Amino acid sequence: MRYLGLDVGDVRIGVALSDESATIAGGLPTLTRVGPRKDVKAVAALVREHEASEVVVGLPRRLDGSVGIQAQKVLDFMDAVRAAVKVPVVAWDERFTSALAQQALLEADVSRKGRKGAVDKVAAILILQNYLDYRKVADAEARKPEA
Repeated sequence: MRYLGLDVGDVRIGVALSDESATIAGGLPTLTRVGPRKDVKAVAALVREHEASEVVVGLPRRLDGSVGIQAQKVLDFMDAVRAAVKVPVVAWDERFTSALAQQALLEADVSRKGRKGAVDKVAAILILQNYLDYRKVADAEARKPEA
């Protein structure tokens, strides 16, 4: 079972893919946005190519948890992706993932030019890894016998 993770921005879409055991997230090449229809087609092609069973999309909520302009754009994009694929498309709270990605790249001493291209991919990896970790814990809790 593989999961596809997305960090949807106005200019680029960071992409991550889980391993088959849904344990580890790794990066795929970042997509450059070219237009809503083509962007959705590109994501749908990735779902098919990698046989993803679910798409996890980072939702950039405001600090108070509400949905702002950018989050609404992402929700609209998710609706379009849902119409184009036959797998679940779920939102995952991505607050602070871009900042964490920037920090990780700074600590890795990646150049400013390199960070610009890598931050979206790293953010997608962080979003997907966080989701995978959550799923593992939730699945383990669900399997616990009631006391």
